[in-house]
Amino acid sequence: MIVITAASGNLGRLVLEDLLTRGVPADGIRAVVRDRAKLADYAGRGVEVVRGDYNDQESLVAALAGADKFLLISSSGNSDERVKQHLNAVAAAKQAGVPHLVYTSIPHAEVNPIEFSWVHKDTETAIRQSGIAFTILRNNWYFENLLGSVGAALEHGAFIGSAGAGKVGYATRADYAAAAAAVLAGEGHEGKTYELTGDVAVANAEIAAEVSAQSGKQVEYASLPEQEYAKALEGFGLPAELAAALAQADVAISRGALAETTDTLSTLIGRPTSTVAEAVAQALKA
Repeated sequence: MIVITAASGNLGRLVLEDLLTRGVPADGIRAVVRDRAKLADYAGRGVEVVRGDYNDQESLVAALAGADKFLLISSSGNSDERVKQHLNAVAAAKQAGVPHLVYTSIPHAEVNPIEFSWVHKDTETAIRQSGIAFTILRNNWYFENLLGSVGAALEHGAFIGSAGAGKVGYATRADYAAAAAAVLAGEGHEGKTYELTGDVAVANAEIAAEVSAQSGKQVEYASLPEQEYAKALEGFGLPAELAAALAQADVAISRGALAETTDTLSTLIGRPTSTVAEAVAQALKA
């Protein structure tokens, strides 16, 4: 039984779909969500959908009963809350006797200069100390992190951030989902830590130029001072702590924090990772 937490999220849904496409039987997949109604479509296709909450360890123990592999998709929000949620999930996996835990982390978690990387570092440490066989998927940034705001960029003529000319080993969320599915459906990944990136690192200005080319509207990437960007994010409704964390991450990117590329992701998924042109086309279509 393959168990996936946070299964109704953007990444979780893609992993479910990829597993089914690979021929994993629907009744061999258990999707764990806080609100089962959010995955009624997958329940209708035969996937077992159960309730589980990162803040409720006992619910996770029940949800993980009989699991062969467990994909722990990292949560979002406040860093202190996130690490508590992750540690709850690891403890639940140990209590439930899960043989193999797969976790979505961040590149080079132990030394990454992005401040909230400590959440992933501490989670990885807990996983290693648990005694559970593990696979760590250290996902670089998703193209969607920037292209999720393509509508606003088209309206205002610019993406904003603080990443400057810093390059990122972007891949699409679907690329990373395919890697997770490959590990969950495959064998021989225990004890591995995979640094997953796109095949080519690109700067945000290159993505903006591709949006301009495909849309016919001029779009630029405007790199703002860190505090100015944080204030802009607050103006969009983000909590001050999260806004500050995202702005700091962009500054770290400007200094090369996510510029590394490897061929590990393309090797796992058996194809090249998505190009800028493909990612932009998908975002404009959506």
